[in-house]
Amino acid sequence: MFMPKYTLLAALSLGSMLSTALVAQQTPHLGKPISEAQLQGWDLIVSPDGQGLPSGSGTAAQGKAVYEQQCAACHGLEAQGGAGVPGLVGGSTTATPVLLTVGSYWPYTSTLYDYVRRAMPPTAPKSLSDEQVYQVVAYILHLNGLVDADMVIDSASLPKIEMPNHAGFIDRSAVQ
Repeated sequence: MFMPKYTLLAALSLGSMLSTALVAQQTPHLGKPISEAQLQGWDLIVSPDGQGLPSGSGTAAQGKAVYEQQCAACHGLEAQGGAGVPGLVGGSTTATPVLLTVGSYWPYTSTLYDYVRRAMPPTAPKSLSDEQVYQVVAYILHLNGLVDADMVIDSASLPKIEMPNHAGFIDRSAVQ
């Protein structure tokens, strides 16, 4: 049977509205709400100026042992990287081929801290203590020639360390 075009469109539109109304009334009932205390463990944002860095401290000398235990299996003993794993030292944004590493590309030390704390080691993210993260970050910065082995890295000193590519990005976060 042939249905006029407008009747068919009206029927499809009515069906769409009814299915939308039914879906809006249903909820999936998955999981359960979390408390503010539980949320604090996941709300780990560190801004480029260092706001959000936790208390704690570390030096490259301390970080070497943590790095060797937690990071070297993937990134190599000298942080050179490996098959499918990025190197953390050296590199260049102007050489051919371009090699982007923590030392050559990342604009802020706080980004390094934030990333290590959230994502490393990949087999157990967020398993390092704040102290261990400061230590590993100090060690990586030391391998890149940015800090001395005995320099104490903490929430006050870390944001003051200028990365080689700090001017290589345009901050558009305030643009509306």
